[in-house]
Amino acid sequence: MKKRSSEITGTPGGADWAERTAARSMLRAVRFSDEDFEKPIIALAVPHTNGTPCNDHLRDLGDILQREIEAAGGKAIVFGTPVISDGISMGSEAMKYSLVSREVIADAIELMTEGYRVDGVLTLSGCDKTIPAALMPIARNDLIGLTLYGGSILPGLYGGEELNIVSSFEAIGAHAAGKIDDCRLKEIECHACPGAGSCGGMYTANTMASAIEALGMSIPGAASNLAVERDNRISADKRLDAARSARMLMGLLQKGTRARRIMTRAAFENALTVAWALGGSTNAVLHLLALAHEADVELDLDAIARVTGKVPLLGNFKPFGRYLMNDLHRIGGVPMVMKTLLDAGFLHGDCLTVTGLSIADNLADTPTCPEGQDILYPPEAPYAPPGQHIRILRGNLAPEGCVLKLSGRKPGSFSGPARVFEREEDALQAILKGEINRGDVMVIRYEGPKGGPGMREMLSPSAALMGAGLGTDVALVTDGRFSGGTHGIMIGHVAPEAQVGGTIALVKERDPIEINLETNELNLRIDGRELEKRREIWQPPGSRYPRGVLAKYAGLVSSASEGAVTS
Repeated sequence: MKKRSSEITGTPGGADWAERTAARSMLRAVRFSDEDFEKPIIALAVPHTNGTPCNDHLRDLGDILQREIEAAGGKAIVFGTPVISDGISMGSEAMKYSLVSREVIADAIELMTEGYRVDGVLTLSGCDKTIPAALMPIARNDLIGLTLYGGSILPGLYGGEELNIVSSFEAIGAHAAGKIDDCRLKEIECHACPGAGSCGGMYTANTMASAIEALGMSIPGAASNLAVERDNRISADKRLDAARSARMLMGLLQKGTRARRIMTRAAFENALTVAWALGGSTNAVLHLLALAHEADVELDLDAIARVTGKVPLLGNFKPFGRYLMNDLHRIGGVPMVMKTLLDAGFLHGDCLTVTGLSIADNLADTPTCPEGQDILYPPEAPYAPPGQHIRILRGNLAPEGCVLKLSGRKPGSFSGPARVFEREEDALQAILKGEINRGDVMVIRYEGPKGGPGMREMLSPSAALMGAGLGTDVALVTDGRFSGGTHGIMIGHVAPEAQVGGTIALVKERDPIEINLETNELNLRIDGRELEKRREIWQPPGSRYPRGVLAKYAGLVSSASEGAVTS
């Protein structure tokens, strides 16, 4: 095994031997022994914070993983990363830092893996952006490594009903519409999140964990194994995931298997297939485009459209369906889903994974989907046919593309007058004040990657629409993005965004907008000459962030149609 960390060990008399000796002296101070200098050095990224339940348990899981790495013959260098909670930052200026944190976390992990010249890397993740960020630097530098998801939260319980974080957001809209009282709202708030783990529906965290398992870059079963028990201790399944992940990393090191051997175009198609079959978040579009970019794999919106056009919707999961990740876990988890899809011919079974085996080999002994349940539907009788979950639209309002989440609803068309808002907060106030009517098309702009900056999630207004009973009668169009918890007639990632002069910047109040799902188009229905006239006089608004991380991000970030990447 050729070690990158041999630079620490060195050969007496070599040109850099003195510096290496000094490095060893410093490592001895942090409990490295002579034997440790002969072991592979493993970077262990532990994005712990008590600022969100998604990552609250990762310090304990990181300790377990450190012990498992050392039991497997490695020596871990442990470090943390930033964590921005989407749920807590939602609807505020803080959400502008969420997608930005994906890039910062990825860069932080790269700094540690390259700054210490480690042999391998194992990254933990929890809240939404930590999941793609945990894999991006491994792909970027073609490292030997894998990633482990911290696991999903258990459902909250109140009055015989299972709750989750989106229950709180939708309760706000229901309260504003007079459908529930203060007491009911308070009880939902207090019971929605009972302990550690990521949001329980098929929202962004569970979507991306499932996609990365299908991609082959995490061990089988890890995506659907739950974070903790009811007493908030690390679950037995997650403890086993830690031991298996450490052993698999040592196997990758022995064979010299780097990330890009696993992260192929076929593997990305597997990831997309599993994400869409489960009814996953629109954020998977952004994150898988970003991961493909880092892995130097050609993937674009047209390729994503081809995959989603073939994959039936099998999962009956919240936000649009009935169930949570703990329900999928009890009937066989993501391996059972992948077995179902493989047997039906939807997966590339020959793709290599971090186990050292192919997808087909990993799934050889996996039980088939049990009968007599409605959590996962069979491919021959799906929850919804192909093309009725995620759609990629174009048209004059989104010539570079945008993303629509149908969640099993039958395709059709929707037309209505534009109600234009320059920021999310103004749109939310209009909903809560009862100023939005059935048939309206809400347009929220200057919320894109550059314009926000940071491409905020519009869960607050979208959940308020659902809570007010307008979810099927009002469309929402934005150059921002949506939470995995969003459902309704929601179109995000409109590109080019308003900040760079995209057509969405030219829309005026009461302009007619048409969503045509027969042609997969989003169009502003005004005269072409009028549109060009508006374009000629349009000027970009000045930035509210002249310095700092948001200014840096706005200057570097690409279009949402390219994954909103900065490298």
